Amino acid sequence: AMDHMENMRRRRISGQVEGEDVTFSRDRVVWREDAREGYPVHVECESPRLIRVRPADDEERAVEQDWRPGRPVWRGRINGRPLAVQVRRAANGYVLTHRGVTLELKVYTPREAELAALMPEKEEADTSRQLVCPMPGKVLSLSVAEGDRVKAGTPLCVIEAMKMENILRAERDVRVVSIRIAVGDSVSVDQILMEFEQDDA
Repeated sequence: AMDHMENMRRRRISGQVEGEDVTFSRDRVVWREDAREGYPVHVECESPRLIRVRPADDEERAVEQDWRPGRPVWRGRINGRPLAVQVRRAANGYVLTHRGVTLELKVYTPREAELAALMPEKEEADTSRQLVCPMPGKVLSLSVAEGDRVKAGTPLCVIEAMKMENILRAERDVRVVSIRIAVGDSVSVDQILMEFEQDDA
């Protein structure tokens, strides 16, 4: 329903290039990024305040609302039942929070959903054996050398950022395998500063 409201708003933007009228498909796919699964729906707008949404495998729902793009909370009724959801805009969709549960949902056309399903899933990098720089800055000092065994909480280096000294510490007991920086180096966000191995001694 929110995506449909934003599409209606786009139609009314002045100064658009002349040509054929743009029509928006009333068939959409609501895509759950965490489950990588799409839910086809058909949308019909009876008025700006009443939108009917029919999932492909379920009965139609009457969505009454007075939401406007940019508002942080969606309030309305679904089949007469009141509902309030926190809304944050995201790329191609929204991040919705209700009663402590947060979901990132994207709204695609059927063709876009087909292509989204083919996209490889991004794997999170394993940084458990690395010291990764949390901010851009300059290396002021190093507190360890390669081969040193350090305990959790031990200072490893100091990074100056925005005229503040930030001490980076070991998160667990490790042995320093390699140090990729030197005093005076400029470092960037997510740059690997050191590499470790588990210290079982």
